[in-house]
Amino acid sequence: MPAASPDAPDLPYRTTVQPTGNDVLDGLLRGASGLISLQERAPTDAEGLVSRISAEPARLRPALESEGYWAGRVEVVAKSGAAIDAAALAAAPHPVELEIRAVLGPRYTYRHIQTLGGGPPVAITPGAPARAVEVIAAQEAAWTAMREDGRPLARIERAVTVDHGAQAMDITFTETPGPRADFAMPAVEGTERVNPEVVRRVAALRLAERSFTPGRLAAARGDVSALGPFSSVRIDQGTELDADGRLPVMIRVRERPFRAFSISAAYETNYGLALRGSWEHRNLFGGAENLRLELEASRLGNELDRMNARAGVTYRQPLPFGFNGSLVTSLAFVRERLDSYDRDAGIFSMLYERRLTDRWTVSAGPVGEAGQAAPSGEPLKPYQIAGVTGRFTYDSTDSRLDPRRGIRAQGSVTPSYAFSESSFYVPVKLGASTYFDLSGNGRSILALRGALGSLLNATAPDVPPSQRFYAGGGGSIRGYDYQSVGPRDARGRPAGGASLIETSVEFRQRFGSSYGAVAFVDAGGVGTSASAPTDELRVGAGVGARYYTAIGPIRADVAIPLVRQQGSGSFGFYIGIGHAF
Repeated sequence: MPAASPDAPDLPYRTTVQPTGNDVLDGLLRGASGLISLQERAPTDAEGLVSRISAEPARLRPALESEGYWAGRVEVVAKSGAAIDAAALAAAPHPVELEIRAVLGPRYTYRHIQTLGGGPPVAITPGAPARAVEVIAAQEAAWTAMREDGRPLARIERAVTVDHGAQAMDITFTETPGPRADFAMPAVEGTERVNPEVVRRVAALRLAERSFTPGRLAAARGDVSALGPFSSVRIDQGTELDADGRLPVMIRVRERPFRAFSISAAYETNYGLALRGSWEHRNLFGGAENLRLELEASRLGNELDRMNARAGVTYRQPLPFGFNGSLVTSLAFVRERLDSYDRDAGIFSMLYERRLTDRWTVSAGPVGEAGQAAPSGEPLKPYQIAGVTGRFTYDSTDSRLDPRRGIRAQGSVTPSYAFSESSFYVPVKLGASTYFDLSGNGRSILALRGALGSLLNATAPDVPPSQRFYAGGGGSIRGYDYQSVGPRDARGRPAGGASLIETSVEFRQRFGSSYGAVAFVDAGGVGTSASAPTDELRVGAGVGARYYTAIGPIRADVAIPLVRQQGSGSFGFYIGIGHAF
């Protein structure tokens, strides 16, 4: 493209695509157009505009061919009727209105499709429109099928012949399936302070001496990434088998800073200000061990004796006793002064955690709690709890901080014994959320959430207050005070219940690059029996603002209760980092 004269004025223009009747093709033309992509970000003069117009037919021809219009052509015209030369365009009304017009011609079809080499046939139907995207997708599917069959060195080549006289396309695919193979012991590259043997062993539990599948490669990469000390993990497979007929693999990692500090704040009506800070070391002893320290203070702004505090430490040990997964040990000390109960306690857990796939994680192990608790304002009484828990999480979302599509789910079953009450009980909790990209570009999102809880083999008074179910507040039913939804004691304070149901619908709309707004409805209830209290639902509705940052959206929500609840205010205001769910 000739450079614009430094003295020549910029010539503003606007370009549109004349509809062809094929929405896919129209989108391809718009996406490939140099005129459209440059009209805002790279202004030019009349000579430069003529150069862009001249380049457009060749630039857009592949878009026509990709949809089967092999005899088609593209022309660019000025809507004013001006000639495509510098003087005429400079004299035309500004901005110059240009239109891309595609003369499609006949749509070619597949004629002869042949697959050679003994692999799976490439699924292309003769007589269908000769679209490039279908050729590529069908070839990719056949190649993937061979790799799923344990053939890591599979290859497919294609030869395409276009017969313009017959308006047809012939394709010959030549497949080289290659032998089936097992993985060799993986090698590691890129570690500096992390013991490479830990990386090798984690990956080897998925790969070594196992038959090749792409899924095992993906799982091994996920396991290594989950160790924590690495900013990037890549697994490259060899281009040929070793002397023993196994497939070499190289794990390439890049270490990130091992020490990290974070701080966050939140505010909620009635609950007050909360401050949280954490420090972690992602490679404590050189074997990807993770140590995390956390401090939290909440209900700040209340009287000093009604403030809450929490201090916790979590240690994660990879490959416990040589097994895949991690051993996660946690110890926390809490001081809680809530409208529902007061508690001073130590909480302990030791869970064996294992990633089954890149989406599924399970964990299990003993849990315990000991301290003093009582309904709010009453003298504290000692209590002790011991149990064992089983948990699962599922996450197919596309972003941890700002999901636009996918599903998240989690659940737990925790058989427990309360020594002070001499009761055996089983809390069961299930929760899920899903996200729909209504606009297709991530700017209009519909988010849905649901939660269920049930206390089996006991009623709420049979267990310590901290083991009961509560609802209301920013992470529950907005518009209601924290833990205000549900049964009340004789003094009118939240007593907690034996069952829980919650649901939320939230529409999220972005404006510009950093701003957004939401509208939402939350509903839920807490019941005295183990079954969900559908006859005691409380509903809150509201709106909110979002400011999107690299660490997630900063949110501010305001909500009102649509069904009044004893002991709860007339509105709720919430500020925090991250979406409500």
